Amino acid sequence: MTANPTKPADPAAFGLPRTGVETHAHLNMKPFTADREAVLLRAKAAGLARLGLVLLNTGDWARDKNFYDAFPEVFFTLGIHPNDAHLLTPGELAGIRRAALSDTRIKALGEMGLDYHWKKVTPNLQQEVFRKQLRLARDLDLPVVIHCREAVEDTLSLLQEEGFRGRPLLWHCFGGDTELALRLLDLGWHLSVPGIVTYPANKALRAALKHIPNDRLVMETDCPYLTPLPFRGQRNEPAYLAFTIQSMAEAKEMLPEELWSACGRTAMKFFRLEDEKSP
Repeated sequence: MTANPTKPADPAAFGLPRTGVETHAHLNMKPFTADREAVLLRAKAAGLARLGLVLLNTGDWARDKNFYDAFPEVFFTLGIHPNDAHLLTPGELAGIRRAALSDTRIKALGEMGLDYHWKKVTPNLQQEVFRKQLRLARDLDLPVVIHCREAVEDTLSLLQEEGFRGRPLLWHCFGGDTELALRLLDLGWHLSVPGIVTYPANKALRAALKHIPNDRLVMETDCPYLTPLPFRGQRNEPAYLAFTIQSMAEAKEMLPEELWSACGRTAMKFFRLEDEKSP
């Protein structure tokens, strides 16, 4: 997909129905400080009915939760990223529990998992913190959102040791091939595809999409990161899912608006948003 660099494409121009769900956005990060409200309004205009805000600690939740009172379409996930594993003190873990019990907008715990790329935290500490959060999610009967980078085998082993086969689990930012997709599906889990699916080099990911049923598939931006074409290299935002769905739909040989709504229905069910009154 290309765009005139002097006149960028408008995500709203695709005319997608307001049935889409953004499952993973970091709108509380600094790149959105100046225009967060405008970003949320553009997301609506692009066809997003709900938007999942990822909060990486209880401090972020306490600081930002009231801002979203005016945006009932926003729901939260809350957890400690593996690169911040050293921050999961007993007090923080207790704080996550209290937040999840007190704020009905917290629909899942995460993103949690293992990240062996940056080497900021030892694998042993990451695994310990991962286990603690998984056990809390099980106690609270909440879905989990998984971060896995260069740690597939350890992540899969740990999840199965903790009894998560068949439990509600979303593999955030799936960029793998068909083999990995089938392994995750066999374990009963859901997969979330970001804007990297639009990059020409990601043929394996587009091929894998053919094997992922729509009732296990959702979409995300991971904004401000992983911006799809035609805006690659710029700040990402939820409205740009309109571009991501074009590549996803082409790979699955579907109409974009049909896959958009299908992914939205899957996300609504996964995050248990179905019974809530529409914003």
